[in-house]
Amino acid sequence: MTDLAIVCHDLRKTYPGRPPVEAVRGIDLSIRAGECFGVLGPNGAGKTTTIEILEGLMPATSGSAEILGMQWGRDDRQIRQLMGVSLQETELSERLTVRETLELFRSFYPTGISVAEVIARVSLQEKTNTWIKKLSGGQKQRLAVATALVGDPKVIFLDEPTTGLDPTSRRQLWQIIETFADQGRTVMLTTHYMEEAERLCDRVAIFDSGRIIAEGTPKELIRSLGAEHRIEFSWSGEWPAGTDEAIASVRGIESVSHDDHTVTLTIDHPHEVLPPLVQKLLEVGVKLTNLATRQASLEDVFVSLTGRHLNESEAGKAEIVTAGVPE
Repeated sequence: MTDLAIVCHDLRKTYPGRPPVEAVRGIDLSIRAGECFGVLGPNGAGKTTTIEILEGLMPATSGSAEILGMQWGRDDRQIRQLMGVSLQETELSERLTVRETLELFRSFYPTGISVAEVIARVSLQEKTNTWIKKLSGGQKQRLAVATALVGDPKVIFLDEPTTGLDPTSRRQLWQIIETFADQGRTVMLTTHYMEEAERLCDRVAIFDSGRIIAEGTPKELIRSLGAEHRIEFSWSGEWPAGTDEAIASVRGIESVSHDDHTVTLTIDHPHEVLPPLVQKLLEVGVKLTNLATRQASLEDVFVSLTGRHLNESEAGKAEIVTAGVPE
């Protein structure tokens, strides 16, 4: 065993074609035991491909990957017995009950936790004897995570575990993940939700076009922007002449960006900037329809690094999703 739970060096994955598709372009990661590590990025950024290589579901074109000091291709069975996986989409037999499904997955491991205990961990006691097809979307997601927990893993991979869930179901899953991490286990999580990453993750890596473009704690990455607050406003009608000059004359504004009919200002002290800003906008005739202040987020970090929002998918790119169980 090692203090590092997950390590990869110069990890690459290229799919043949004309031209070849480079899905992963030299990823280096060192994730400590007991850490919750988040992977962020748009569709096509290489997140799922990287995760599936680390899970042993597909081979890398080149580079190395270790889980708990063991290597794929040499220690496959041992790694799988210490690892749990919840994929983006988990298809379970609809005519099995919750209990029967977890008994099946528990049988894949020589040791683990009892089915009753894992059902309690994901708060599905009342659904123990319910068929899968009769569960709600949130209940199915909790069951999918339960299948990853039932072997009592040291490392768990969660690929977009809360996508499509309502806020209540999402927070229920957050609590499950936090409880697992509090036990000193390692979590590797991919997500599109910045609030999720900021709440759950000790560190995050931002992926773009198959590479890591930033890595650190959420607070470190947000501080790297240089200012921790944002003012956003929208307007109707034309953009009056002299508005840019009026905004530039307000002290305390670090940067200005335009997106359709929304302007975002980077600032440090909202209480100092807001009054003169509103006065200047009214003087030049800007017809405000909305104005709000907020703290900077990981979404702002991504926009600053790439010039686009995290939820903007890249046309023509797709990631391959596979599935597997311990041998």
